[in-house]
Amino acid sequence: MYVSPHQLVRSIHELAYVHPFHGITFVACKKAGLPIGATVQFRMDAVTKRHMDEHHRLSPESAYYYQPFNTSRNWVKHDYPSSGLQAINTQTFKEAFVHPPSIPLWAWAEGYVDELYARLSRRRKIPAIHLAIWLLRSEDVKARSDPNELLRRFFDIYKIAPDELDRLFDLTIPDDLELEYSLNPASWASLRPHLHPPPDAPPERGGTLAYLELNGTGPSPSLSMEPAEHLTLITGDNGLGKTFILECAWWALTGEWAGTPALPRPEAKKGEESIRFSIRSQTDVSESVAIRFDWESLSWPRPRRRPTLAGLIIYARVDGSFSVWDPTKALQEIYDGGTNLTFAPKDVWDGREGVIEGMVRDWGRWQRQPDSLAFQTFCDTLALLSPPDLGPLVVGDLTRIPNDPRDIPTVKHHYGDTPIVFASAGVKRILSLAYLMVWAWEEHRISSDLSKRIPETRMVVLIDEMEAHLHPRWQREVLPALASAMPKLAPELEVQLIVATHSPLILASAEPIFNSANDSLFHFDLDDDVVRLRNVPFLKRGDVSRWLTSRAFGLKHARSRQAERAIEEAKKLQSPSARFDRSAVVEVTTELKRHLAEDDVFWPRWIGFAERFDVPV
Repeated sequence: MYVSPHQLVRSIHELAYVHPFHGITFVACKKAGLPIGATVQFRMDAVTKRHMDEHHRLSPESAYYYQPFNTSRNWVKHDYPSSGLQAINTQTFKEAFVHPPSIPLWAWAEGYVDELYARLSRRRKIPAIHLAIWLLRSEDVKARSDPNELLRRFFDIYKIAPDELDRLFDLTIPDDLELEYSLNPASWASLRPHLHPPPDAPPERGGTLAYLELNGTGPSPSLSMEPAEHLTLITGDNGLGKTFILECAWWALTGEWAGTPALPRPEAKKGEESIRFSIRSQTDVSESVAIRFDWESLSWPRPRRRPTLAGLIIYARVDGSFSVWDPTKALQEIYDGGTNLTFAPKDVWDGREGVIEGMVRDWGRWQRQPDSLAFQTFCDTLALLSPPDLGPLVVGDLTRIPNDPRDIPTVKHHYGDTPIVFASAGVKRILSLAYLMVWAWEEHRISSDLSKRIPETRMVVLIDEMEAHLHPRWQREVLPALASAMPKLAPELEVQLIVATHSPLILASAEPIFNSANDSLFHFDLDDDVVRLRNVPFLKRGDVSRWLTSRAFGLKHARSRQAERAIEEAKKLQSPSARFDRSAVVEVTTELKRHLAEDDVFWPRWIGFAERFDVPV
């Protein structure tokens, strides 16, 4: 049994005030048996380096040492024993040693304990139990579940003398200390969520978008958005920036533009334009990064080395094109050229040589191997995303059509099997989305296996105009269906969905799954000719028409424009301060009859009013 990562992190925090000499040089010299008074051949640098190699190599992939003691930085370079620590040993603590200059002869000075005591940080003694936990973290401690037993082991290994115990160490066992154990020694993977990574650590993967701010670019002088961890819905009128903010979200996550790069606003002054963003890892949110437009190259510079790489990302546009970001493929290229995984609709269906086979070929290949995981996942995803009016999208037999040498997949409808090239626009959009999701995950899984990496557990899906080509019945179900389809790719997959929509039915479909703790609704407004993006409350409306009159869509009435005008004129006449004659009531009644249904809910309010002026309704 070994000290648990949780307990080790607690001890690391408790050692933060201890001087690195006490935590490294002192214990290393004590273990090595450095004598008192009479010097011996002793290579201090080698002794401290051996000690740090044994106890301070937290990340096996890093050339840096981690030291939890009181210095300006926790991660120190590989030459720390012969540079920074050497200066401490030979200058700050030189009175603790007998050491002729430039000669490898060392000994403790006769009064070294007094010297070490005098240089205790703020006269606070070294917390013995926490230093023991740090140094013995890789030792099986099952026989020392009592903290006092652990201390005795520590004092024995490091040959701590009685006067050192008395003067230098705090032997208190905190009342709330409960030694927790795990089956394996604490690894860097278990400690990384609690400690800053080393400077040379590879970027953490699996990031999602935590914050996006646009200044001096786009439809407004300034816009900002904090996407939710799970579902973010974006509404607003045409031309206010829904697609634009999705494009910028893609760039913030990947460092590449999927389409035409954004440009600063014409009136923006040089230096005012910027795109600021932060990425959410599995454990933290990165500091925000601000990228300014480079006027010399007329481009946005690629963000420098990131602490966190985005997870797997799929961006579905309204024109049928898609962009895919795979961190396993992009990892080697992210800082020198990027990747090109943006697919036109033809690429999605017919493929692009050397990059993607396309839906027709991949679907056929998967179907010929019915035991393949990809085919089963694809079928399950199609079933969940199926239109309610046509019934489940069930895979039919492969077929041939004139002038095409390929085997063409089909989908079963109640009226017969239909080759997918002849499917409706709505069916094609959902087929493309299902295919790209499965294809991207399969490619990522295969790439992860080849590179000996663990597949991602987080994905970002950006969708522009979720409702495009879909019948209202389909719109009412597609968003919950999409959310339920994601676990079909991998049960542990966490997905951040960012969806732009014009449809009240899409918002109504979100009511059963919307959770204000993990989801959010943003709306683009035009106020005094200035575009603003606001986070607005998501309220269940019940009746879909009430979404039309909500802030998300801003209609006064869920009726035709003519009916709306007639009702507004009627309401003006009903105002207590209105001045009018009977002819005005007749005129409004005529307009109401022309544009309102016979059972419209406004009639009871109007009928009694019109009868007061002897106007039949």
